[in-house]
Amino acid sequence: MTASDLEQFAAWIEDLIRRRGYDIDSPRGGGKSRLADEAGVHRAAITRLLQRQSMPDLETTRRLAHVLGVPVRDMLIRSGRLSEDDLPLPAAGDGAAGPAAAQRLTLEEAAAGLGVPADQWEMFIKVAGQFLPAAPARRAPLAKE
Repeated sequence: MTASDLEQFAAWIEDLIRRRGYDIDSPRGGGKSRLADEAGVHRAAITRLLQRQSMPDLETTRRLAHVLGVPVRDMLIRSGRLSEDDLPLPAAGDGAAGPAAAQRLTLEEAAAGLGVPADQWEMFIKVAGQFLPAAPARRAPLAKE
């Protein structure tokens, strides 16, 4: 990781944090603390990242990705830790689920893409989830004769 990687990642995530409704600019806005609480990480990790002092560890990155509604893959690539070659996406049509499943957004990705404020994601996911088809039931394995 280079200083440039850290700068680019921090600038990207700073913008993302703001777009998700966290007030990280005013000293009393509480955005850093709220983000840290919701992600279950130390506030200092958020502060160090935003001040371009250090990259978050893998677990902090994973937790931030979840709270911010970003795939962990994107976080790892943007941080410079891994490349797209290290984490290739399956080709359309690969896998048992078929090409439609490869294009399906998660409810978190939909909320992020639609600009739903972070404090309303839980309600959005609950309501939108009601309109999705149920997952196919798994068949029980056949008993041995």
